Amino acid sequence: MPFPIPFRHCAILAFLPPCSAALASDFTDPAPPKFVEAPPAPEASEPESFPGLVFHAAPRPLDSEATVSDWPRFLGPDDNAVSPETHLLERFPEGGPAKVWEMEKGNSYTTPAIAGNRLVVFNRFGDEEVVQALDPETGRQHWQFRYPVEYRDRYGFNNGPRASAVIDSGRVLVLGVASTLSCLDLASGTLLWQRQLADEFDRLPYFFGHGCAPLVHGETVVVPLGTSDGLAVAAFDLATGRLAWGTRHDWQAGYASPLVATLRGSPRLLVFAGDDSDPPAGGLLCIDPDTGALLDAFPWRPDKYESVNGSTPVVLDGDRVFLSASYDKGGVMLRLGEDLKWEELWRNPRFGMHWMTPLVLDGVIYGFPGRNEPDASLQAVSAETGETMWEADPEWSIPGPGGRDYRMKYFRGSLLQADGRSWALGEFGTLGILRLSPEGVEEIDRTQLFTARATWSLPVLHRGLLYVAQHEPDMAGNPARLVCYDLRR
Repeated sequence: MPFPIPFRHCAILAFLPPCSAALASDFTDPAPPKFVEAPPAPEASEPESFPGLVFHAAPRPLDSEATVSDWPRFLGPDDNAVSPETHLLERFPEGGPAKVWEMEKGNSYTTPAIAGNRLVVFNRFGDEEVVQALDPETGRQHWQFRYPVEYRDRYGFNNGPRASAVIDSGRVLVLGVASTLSCLDLASGTLLWQRQLADEFDRLPYFFGHGCAPLVHGETVVVPLGTSDGLAVAAFDLATGRLAWGTRHDWQAGYASPLVATLRGSPRLLVFAGDDSDPPAGGLLCIDPDTGALLDAFPWRPDKYESVNGSTPVVLDGDRVFLSASYDKGGVMLRLGEDLKWEELWRNPRFGMHWMTPLVLDGVIYGFPGRNEPDASLQAVSAETGETMWEADPEWSIPGPGGRDYRMKYFRGSLLQADGRSWALGEFGTLGILRLSPEGVEEIDRTQLFTARATWSLPVLHRGLLYVAQHEPDMAGNPARLVCYDLRR
């Protein structure tokens, strides 16, 4: 999901009959949106403070030799939780990394998208979904856009958006929890077009809302959907919002983000689908990203009704793709064959991620598989054979209220690779610096940023600053927040 989304139930899949691809002409665009021309770029003006924003201190100067990168999408510049940034802290200072700024973030399971001097966050406040464009180093606001939303999570998780914003070609794309797709001008926040996908296309029911991040490919915006007439994936014209093409299949949108990768020498759209269906159905769709033609569909879904596919596929060299799902399903390595059909290379039933996207380094896949907090551990699996190379479960204690010590682990953590090291964010707010290798894991340093449940989203790295989303109030009484930390060396 565009983000790690809150599902407790994941599960094996019955094979479905083959389904055909469909071009846009096979689907009727029910309500082509009105396109609004973006105004000229606004004159430079100072961003402003807003209620809920706290500025702590300016970060260290950025080293002139540091490599930096934008973070325009949920999993980073290359959709794989790997950042090219350098000159980051070797170890944490006493008390942890310095806070630069923080803001009350509202309900959501999202993280920021950043391009240049615009950091875009997407949250729900009251009965509105709100998009804010902030200055990355101060948190001050350039603009905000809001619209009404009606949604209540059927399992009691928070009612905000699950899919993080996407920045591309001077535009911001956001997909709300109730399937509102909006395209905004990045500079001004002007709404260019908007689609009410659940109403316009008769979207089928979902467990946790619409939770996969949209994908910009060329001149289109790709959105996994799932409708009563079999529109599994839809692409909309980036400039106008009109339906460009559709892919027909019975599988509904999951919570993994779609991506485009070069396989067999050409771009292929990968959509890991699977949501509310009985019997549970889903798997990996391989699609021509320019036409919507379906090349193949590989079933991979836990057999429990209340389960979804939430871990974004990982692309490796050699035309391979790794999939994983929790609830005793595990992981599977696929190769796209010369006939453009999926071939299964191996499977590992113990290496199933609940929502995190595994990290691939030098032929080894690292991740935190596990259905619930106590089940999770850090594991390394050979990308060649699927064999588990090692398993580790670091454990420590932290002081709690009333003098009580709390046993702590990373549990179902997330992994970000940058500056030659892995940065592990545990689901209760622990941040660790790890060195991962085929032989094992070395924990270089560790700090407790805060102590709060549901820290499920991959942190965001931009120009030496780390942005961490705290989705629930912490033990110190702080509300849900987005916190900017200084990692500059």
